[in-house]
Amino acid sequence: MMPPLERFAWPLSRLDEAVELLARRIGRHGRAPQGMTTLTDAEVADGQAFGRAIERLLIAHSLEVEACTLRYGDVDRIPTPVVVRVPGPGEPAFLVIARRRGASLLALSTGRRWCRLDARECAEAVRSTTGHEEQRAVDDLLEAAAVAPGRRKAVSSALLGEQLADVPVTECWQVIPEPGGEFGRLLRDAGVVREAAALVTLHAAQFSLWIVSWALIGRGALDGRTDWGWLTAWVLLLATIVPLQIWTTWAQGALALTVGRLLKQRLLVGALRIDSEKVRHQGAGELLGRVLESDAVESLAIGGGLQAGLSIVELVLSCAVLWLGATGGVHVLLLAAFATATGLAAAAYHRQRTGWSLARLEMTNQLVERVAGHRTRLAQEHPNRWHEEEDRSLEDYTARSSALDRWIPTLLVTVPRGWLALGVGVLAPSFVDGSSPIPLAISLGGVLVAGLALRRFADGLSQLSGAAIAWRQASPLFHAAADRPLTPAVSDEGRGRRGAAAAALEVRDLSFQYPGGTAPVLTGCSLNAGAGDRLLLEGRSGGGKSTFASVVAGLRTPSAGLVLVDGLDRRTLGAHGWRQRVVAAPQFHENHVLCETFAFNLLMGRRWPPTDADLDEAAVIARELGLGDLLDRMPAGLMQLVGEGGWQLSHGERGRLFMARALLQGGDVMILDETFAALDPETLQQTLECVLRRAPTLIVIAHP
Repeated sequence: MMPPLERFAWPLSRLDEAVELLARRIGRHGRAPQGMTTLTDAEVADGQAFGRAIERLLIAHSLEVEACTLRYGDVDRIPTPVVVRVPGPGEPAFLVIARRRGASLLALSTGRRWCRLDARECAEAVRSTTGHEEQRAVDDLLEAAAVAPGRRKAVSSALLGEQLADVPVTECWQVIPEPGGEFGRLLRDAGVVREAAALVTLHAAQFSLWIVSWALIGRGALDGRTDWGWLTAWVLLLATIVPLQIWTTWAQGALALTVGRLLKQRLLVGALRIDSEKVRHQGAGELLGRVLESDAVESLAIGGGLQAGLSIVELVLSCAVLWLGATGGVHVLLLAAFATATGLAAAAYHRQRTGWSLARLEMTNQLVERVAGHRTRLAQEHPNRWHEEEDRSLEDYTARSSALDRWIPTLLVTVPRGWLALGVGVLAPSFVDGSSPIPLAISLGGVLVAGLALRRFADGLSQLSGAAIAWRQASPLFHAAADRPLTPAVSDEGRGRRGAAAAALEVRDLSFQYPGGTAPVLTGCSLNAGAGDRLLLEGRSGGGKSTFASVVAGLRTPSAGLVLVDGLDRRTLGAHGWRQRVVAAPQFHENHVLCETFAFNLLMGRRWPPTDADLDEAAVIARELGLGDLLDRMPAGLMQLVGEGGWQLSHGERGRLFMARALLQGGDVMILDETFAALDPETLQQTLECVLRRAPTLIVIAHP
């Protein structure tokens, strides 16, 4: 190990301590379960097992990480925050780096202090165990070429960088910013505050120079100084504005991209984490409307916010110009009144637009729902009634559109033009009195400049109105991102090491009530299934069988009671650990064939891309379930595209696909909910034999 890294190299035995300090540094909180970094020599030697253990440790500290191999050419550009394994023999050691700033890294010393570490020295130390033979060959080449000693180090580094660029050096675990964290902190960490301040400064400078340039040429014209000196000064000011305008436009785009990226990440994470019970009652049209409005939040909020903010800067500078004019404070007070009037008009416009948007979203919902149920309407609804509800919705939408259209010109035209008319009218007495032309010119210019700013202000408020309305649809996704998945409280290494008397599944006094429901669906349910048991759960329709299965599988949270696997509950095992142990094939209306390859649909619960062993096992299980003929018919076999955009599967084929998917997930407890209902007796016998042979513990839900 190179000397520069000695005081920054954390041994494996203390890595959990270092990771906890890193989590605190970047605003995360979490404590790893005991024993997370206690590994045997064999586990340390096994690269895959070692990497998974380190990844679990980071995840246990509420850190989202991406494991990757650090190559020779990438060492100079180490992504931060990151945990890097120090290459070399002996006990594994790690660098914990919080961020990069210029040519230095902020790294954690073994004395628990954050210190500066030279990035170049760190890169050289990490590379020190790689490329010795190549280094000697390069040194001999430089000696033979008589390269000057002062240049040899730079030339050697360049040659080695080209030659060894793709050679793996060590492992690292990059900490990815948690999109569900405090959004203000995410913005600050991404430099949004700094970028916004730079944008305001640039825009104010550009706008001020624009005012000064016209004041200069106006003053020269009024004083009769139209010589080349004045014109040259005016041209130079305008020329200075051009790069400022380009820089301002670039800064505005960069700020919009940064905020848009963070917002999109947040909404996407929220869509993946939102409680299914909160959207289960919503139709496809309502969900589509939510997605469309989520996109509008980004475009309207960012665009409108930037425009409104920059227009406020322009209004403030306009007030400064008007204060220097003929009427002084009168124009400033008048401008403040018109800015207030713009805000009031925007509020009225917002109320009208809210009603209009709700009507539009309702029409979208109806359209999608009717398209989805078109065949049913053709078969069962009288043709004369097909358009009754659509016509009523269209009439309501038309009336709301007319009311909205009356407010658009008021906000965008009447108020700004009214300012121009009244602002010029206030100057009439000064014109009549024969006041000095210079203050009059300043006031007139200030009125025109303020008119442009008011128009931009009104336009920005109209966009913010649309963003506020869209936010009502997108906010559940935004807030759902903060609901972090359960992290394990125990190490997952003990999976499969059951005690002799341990139960595979134990349910105690389970109760469940749907949100907003008046009565519980399940009350006092208990079950004890040992390893290898086969249970059949029967009951009338609506009796709660599927609800019971979804609670046991972790798809719903029980209102009361306890569900244990190997004596551990879901909070202890974490969401991932629970899904590894309990797998389910829900009913057809809650289970789907995605528009992807047959192999992808089979291996969804395992990993992707798959290994050859994964594909071989998937093919074997599919044939055991009677899908061999289907695989032989499909031109691409396992790689055939299936789903709505590909090969169409029958009802029975879909059911067996769902069974194969659950078997390939490899859990300790397998729950099949009405999965055998669409099979003929011969196929049922074949699939049942496969499931009984392969499922460790099996619960089958069926009608009597």
